[in-house]
Amino acid sequence: MDKKYQTIYGLLARFADPEMLVSAAQRAAEAGYRRMDAYTPFPVEGLAEALRLKPSILPYAVLAGGITGGLLGFLMQVYATVVSYPLNIGGRPLNSWLAYIPITFELTVLLAAFGGIIGLLIATRLPQPYHPVFNVEDFQKHGSQDGFYLGIEASDPDFNLPDTRKFLESLGATLVSEIEA
Repeated sequence: MDKKYQTIYGLLARFADPEMLVSAAQRAAEAGYRRMDAYTPFPVEGLAEALRLKPSILPYAVLAGGITGGLLGFLMQVYATVVSYPLNIGGRPLNSWLAYIPITFELTVLLAAFGGIIGLLIATRLPQPYHPVFNVEDFQKHGSQDGFYLGIEASDPDFNLPDTRKFLESLGATLVSEIEA
């Protein structure tokens, strides 16, 4: 990144509707831009594919939490009834695993939920009380109501302020604003 662009975070282009935003994101990805993001007031179908986002880590976080919870629940009960405090009740075996199912299931669900929450926070980089895009006045007014924005970061290898601005304007942007760092 050039030193002359270190004072800006990137460019933010506003589009009239979600279809134009998806089309612009596809064309920007085809043009070679990789460090970009879209901001919309509601989910837009096809936008993630247009931005060429990587698959989410969330399913793996939930799976890891569930497996950990299941193993912990089962092994905790085996340790308690076989190793730590073995009692022969009614001639049953010490490791009567059928009795362990409810607690094993509950810990599986509990730790899967925790894994999902932690994975979500990591994947979305939350909590993030500040982002440079909040410095753009138009985004403050329309970002959560009726604005459809595509932002290209200055850290993108293909970013060049005048060329990127012209490119965004050629995509049909109604407004192109600089994002101050």
